[in-house]
Amino acid sequence: MTAHERANLVLAFAKTLYVNGQATEQMVDAAERLGRALGLRTTIIPRWGELELVADSDDAALAVRAVAAPAGVEMERVASTMRAVEDIAAGRLAPDAAKEKIDQISRSPPSPTGLFALAAAAGAVALGVIFGVQHIWAVILIFVSAGAGAVVRRALSRLSANLFLQPFSAAVLAGFIGAVAVSWDLSSSLRLVAICPCMVLVPGPIFSTAPLISSTAGWGSAPLD
Repeated sequence: MTAHERANLVLAFAKTLYVNGQATEQMVDAAERLGRALGLRTTIIPRWGELELVADSDDAALAVRAVAAPAGVEMERVASTMRAVEDIAAGRLAPDAAKEKIDQISRSPPSPTGLFALAAAAGAVALGVIFGVQHIWAVILIFVSAGAGAVVRRALSRLSANLFLQPFSAAVLAGFIGAVAVSWDLSSSLRLVAICPCMVLVPGPIFSTAPLISSTAGWGSAPLD
């Protein structure tokens, strides 16, 4: 393989890690390790929406770029890519075969919608337990709301590439269900348990609401439901 082909191979691995949820530092470390295995001294420069790789070898110095938005979470792809990096570094996977391997990984289907919805629902229920949920109706509410929100997110991902549409729709659904539950007295007086689905389906809210929860009720100091 030429230096340019090896650099593009390293960039393909880095992109697959970057867009599927691997931590940036670990992505950079994996790319540099792969570069060394391929005889390149590489530097990865991540930006939102782009990855740049600068590579030096014994006979060339070059820079290559790829469009890459770190907006997805597909940890099976991440795990498969990391295993492939280990195989290349250990000599178990030839560089010529690695290109086909990374293409297969990047095109692999996402986790089934049912499994994704179940995981989101279970996570929301677990968060409700942390917040102090005690009544079975609140648990059912959280489970159904989070599962429905996960299905909505997965359906919208097939219709639009807009990064804000999925969390916005999930937040609206969780908020609507929470409001209905509050009006029917199915949730707590603090109105936090009902929006647990929003916290697992939308990035950020849990960090902004944690101080409110701890200052208002204390972590587990009083039941919220």
